[in-house]
Amino acid sequence: MTAGNPTVEGPEAMTTVTERAALRDALGLLKDREQIAERLLESSAKHSFDPDRELDWEAPPVDGKYYWPPELLSLYDTPLWKKMGEEQRIELSRHEAAALASLGIWFEIILMQLLVRHIYDKSLTSNHVRYALTEIADECRHSMMFARMIQTGGAPAYPVSRTNHNLARVLKTVSTTPGSFACTLLGEEILDWMQRLTFPDERIQPLVRGVTRIHVIEEARHVRYAREELRRQMLTAPRWERELTRISCGEAARVFSLAFVNPAVYDNVGLDRREAVAQVKASGHRREVMQTGAKRLTDFLDDIGVLRGAGRRLWKSSGLLA
Repeated sequence: MTAGNPTVEGPEAMTTVTERAALRDALGLLKDREQIAERLLESSAKHSFDPDRELDWEAPPVDGKYYWPPELLSLYDTPLWKKMGEEQRIELSRHEAAALASLGIWFEIILMQLLVRHIYDKSLTSNHVRYALTEIADECRHSMMFARMIQTGGAPAYPVSRTNHNLARVLKTVSTTPGSFACTLLGEEILDWMQRLTFPDERIQPLVRGVTRIHVIEEARHVRYAREELRRQMLTAPRWERELTRISCGEAARVFSLAFVNPAVYDNVGLDRREAVAQVKASGHRREVMQTGAKRLTDFLDDIGVLRGAGRRLWKSSGLLA
């Protein structure tokens, strides 16, 4: 190093060179990573919430209101649905909302671990790392908010199956950096689409609307961060890593789509589990809901080269890709 003309050696130099290079994919020129993180940090400072203070947790539930939009419930428009009375449909919505909140907590805990891994070797004073830590703080609040919503609603928590729980351990161990961000988007964007339909819906319980509103606002930043980083990784990662990402992302889509329906819900609302699961699998409406919820994501993943080869076949088998 000479005075007035410092040189950077090691990993930081490689990062600097990469960041200075103009990166372009099918969606256009990528923006500077630090500038994106700076804007997300500014947005976080202006639009972050404390759910314990923002929401009225003591208010009783409103009679006759659903806990999730009927059209988004797993059994909507099936023969079983047509036999159910309004009270049982609302009860189904209460338990499915708890199951989805439980799924959200499971996923956010995975996401937090993946984010910590992502920033482990990066500059601790960079905006990129600062924003990742900000997002982890958001996810901690979201997980606590979802857990409190489950408790307040009076339904049980619905953990994912032991098989899926342990498959996630494998995912966390072998996931590549681009794979981590692809899986992040998988968990965030479909639930986000559902919640964007939920919080303005006056048929829904006020508390659930408040929870989903907070989550949608804060999650928009998380999606932007993950999309921009995944684009960058799919351009700069070695070929083997991109190929592994396509397969791991496809397998995650398969697991996630199965976890979206928790069969224990049907037992708890007085329905035959086997019959209910069979009708959900045969439901054209349910298939359309899941594919519509995933379309913005699958279009994006297709554009940046994730949905190729075996990975694309796994996505199709998940039912999330037409």
